Amino acid sequence: MEITKLSATKRAEQGKGPARRLRGQGQIPAIAYGKKLAATQLAVSPKELRAVLATSHGRNSVVELVVDGKETITAMVREYAHHPVSREIIHADFIQVDMNAPVDVVVPLRVNGKAKGIVLGGIMQQVFRTLPVRCLPSKIPAVIECDVTELDLGDTLKVNQLSLPEGVKVTLSPEQTIVTVVAPDKRSEAEEAADAAKAAAKGAPAAAAPAAAAKAAPAADKKKK
Repeated sequence: MEITKLSATKRAEQGKGPARRLRGQGQIPAIAYGKKLAATQLAVSPKELRAVLATSHGRNSVVELVVDGKETITAMVREYAHHPVSREIIHADFIQVDMNAPVDVVVPLRVNGKAKGIVLGGIMQQVFRTLPVRCLPSKIPAVIECDVTELDLGDTLKVNQLSLPEGVKVTLSPEQTIVTVVAPDKRSEAEEAADAAKAAAKGAPAAAAPAAAAKAAPAADKKKK
């Protein structure tokens, strides 16, 4: 991963007034902190920050904050806030990272190919759209890809079947299903559980009626005889 440099300046004033003046000057308030870094109040360019967030790594990008042209802080974007109307970035939090220590991030999961089971009428269910990952900052992948072409009806793709870059670990259980192909009439356990709960709440009238009718039929036959 390429480390992007981001200009920053220290700021002493805090509060809504100074923040408003700062934004009027084309800057936004920010803060950087970490295990080895006390909270440091900064000002950065929202334009430069948007450029970082627009890269393939997005908020998983590693940046080098160049503070007042001399001090540098290696960090990642922890949080950022938007204006509710203009959607402009109005504040950002940076967390210091050590390039030799692993970090925990969330990476998008991209599914490639058309599963065999879909051709046969099955439905593909992607359980996870993103995956929790642990690796060195320089090893963070922009996206994790998986090929589902060989998945047939009833097949699943689990975490331990992923082809991951060297040094990258998904922090879910190795047996965790991430993609599955099911028959179109097969309902998920979650859907069945939800229906069962609804039926129980209503006294299960739909299920009780057929059962009552079935019991009543033999009695009616005996009377006729």
